[in-house]
Amino acid sequence: MQNLHHDYEGLIFDMDGTLADTMPTHFIAWTRSMDAHGIKFTEERFYALGGVPAVNVITMLAKEQGVSVDAVRLAEQKEALFLELLEEVKPVLPVKSIAEFHREHIPMAVATGSEKWVAEKILRALGIYEWFGAIVGADCIENPKPAPDVYLRAAELIGVDPRRCHAFEDTVLGMEAAQRAGMEVIDINTLLD
Repeated sequence: MQNLHHDYEGLIFDMDGTLADTMPTHFIAWTRSMDAHGIKFTEERFYALGGVPAVNVITMLAKEQGVSVDAVRLAEQKEALFLELLEEVKPVLPVKSIAEFHREHIPMAVATGSEKWVAEKILRALGIYEWFGAIVGADCIENPKPAPDVYLRAAELIGVDPRRCHAFEDTVLGMEAAQRAGMEVIDINTLLD
């Protein structure tokens, strides 16, 4: 993964589960907030829906389970609980190393299913916020992953043709989004073995 700047003009990283090991902390926040409203959210389903905006997940699960909730309010409660647990979040070290090596060589961006302000807070807590020329959250685009919008916007903001970008993802939906944007993408789970 060294010297990607020889083959690409930009690197775009997912955040949750890719740059930051937020998924266990998000799952705790999800289960506590959803349980309080009588909505079941299994760990398997949680990982399968990685990258989908919280409001969309809540709306879908509530409908499936016949529960009536204010999805926007519940998403806000879940995010507030997650932020209380933020000090537990650690970087995904192999991906952080790739970003750290390339930050001096090539423009980089973050394309996340989280809201932009949450992503900024996490990246600052990890001490890597300044490494990225753009951060694009779910609230910055119209269509969430697996639509390519978040990746296309990230490439646009760093001034690189999406087909000249390499993406890093940890979920099937995220990898599909990056591929649909015309990017080569690596499943970061292959770096963790």
